[in-house]
Amino acid sequence: MVKQNLDQLLKNSKDTVSLLRNSQIGAYVYPVVPPEFGNWRTEQAAWREAAVLFDQSHHMAEITVKGPDAVKLCSSLTINSFKGFEPGKAKQMVPLSYDGYVIGDGILFFLGQDELLFVGRAPTVNWIQFHAETGGLKVEAIRDDRSPSHPYGNAVSRRHYRYQIQGPRANEVLQAVNGGPVPEVKFFNLGYINVKGRKVRALRHGMAGAPGLELFGPYAERDEIRTALIEAGTQYGLVVVGSRTYASNTLESGWIPSPLPAVYSGEKMRKYREWLPANGYEGTASIGGSFVSSNIEDYYLTPYAMGYGPFVKFDHDFIGRDAVERMVAEQRPQRKKVTFEWNAEDLGSIFSSLLDGANQPYKYFDLPNANYASASYDKVTRSGQLVGFSMFTGYSHNERCGLSLGVVDADVSLGDVLTLVWGEENGGTRKPTVEPHRQRDVRVRVSPTPYSRDVRETYHQGWRTGTRDN
Repeated sequence: MVKQNLDQLLKNSKDTVSLLRNSQIGAYVYPVVPPEFGNWRTEQAAWREAAVLFDQSHHMAEITVKGPDAVKLCSSLTINSFKGFEPGKAKQMVPLSYDGYVIGDGILFFLGQDELLFVGRAPTVNWIQFHAETGGLKVEAIRDDRSPSHPYGNAVSRRHYRYQIQGPRANEVLQAVNGGPVPEVKFFNLGYINVKGRKVRALRHGMAGAPGLELFGPYAERDEIRTALIEAGTQYGLVVVGSRTYASNTLESGWIPSPLPAVYSGEKMRKYREWLPANGYEGTASIGGSFVSSNIEDYYLTPYAMGYGPFVKFDHDFIGRDAVERMVAEQRPQRKKVTFEWNAEDLGSIFSSLLDGANQPYKYFDLPNANYASASYDKVTRSGQLVGFSMFTGYSHNERCGLSLGVVDADVSLGDVLTLVWGEENGGTRKPTVEPHRQRDVRVRVSPTPYSRDVRETYHQGWRTGTRDN
């Protein structure tokens, strides 16, 4: 029997949006890592007050590209310049469709001569693998998929472990494990530290809003390295973060993890859709939220909307370049990335509806992450007109408020109060993660990203008391 590909699946379904909005994929699971080691409130507080250990070994896919054309391939697939990119460096890679819309993003490591490693979500790994196999270039691709969501007791193995030490006391933890001062490594550069006599590779960056290192190495060494990090960090208040807490850090740091990959339309993308399996990420992913359009392209986002405008460099050829150049030449207004601060009174009404036996509850708001689909698109309106989307939602114990990341039209300003529609139409779609519910209009204040308490408190005193000023 010939296996169905994504293109066939979409043609047979006739309505791509409905297919994805009613996907039966179920809840997104961060595999292997326990949901909580203590409690998610304390774990959130630790990246603001002390230091945390994030275990990133299991929820991301990765692909190694090796060979004389490895750099050529990766450069052709991203908006980023490769000028000065050399072994020992890393960058956030952002591939686009032929029409200039984001497929995904992730971190590209330049490990050594003719060897690069990408780490991120499946859509970008798929895109890289497709071009490695079909582009006629001299490369070898080695793929390592994320760990299974439900291993059912079976052994789990990866090529690499991946741990992050982040927070204001991260450097003290790292010095303790290193046995002395940590070598100075520039932002998004690779270096080494010593862990129990092992020379461990480390990337410098600050996912939780404070400096830290991401350590990675052979998976067989994972327990030894993890134990050493925890032992060294005990005296500095190091907290091990569970999978339930992990994703909520992006609400404060400002990265939108899961836009819908722009692969479902366009004749130029047809060969790729024929290459993709029907049961892969793209064919089973779910769209959730109150925004509904019959046109799948209304869910696509430009790199400018995602906050990646500064990465766009026209010093090299890349897929989607012509389309992006037209956007620039036409001076087309671009949406922009923001944080939405949820009104406390309105969020409180969502929780209290669970106790109202006389009425249907509002859509459940899970803590600390309230997302219930692979890609979230809650409509945000001003005077009843669509002005953007909320795309990643949850609660910050550090800020004591609901937050979501999303995009708004160019003429929306910081401090504006808009309306976010929480929940889906007509009682909800058929996704397993959606229970019968009512929609709720929620007031949200447009705030900066990354989110900042100081900036927030500068705008309109009294906002958090629930006063209506819109």
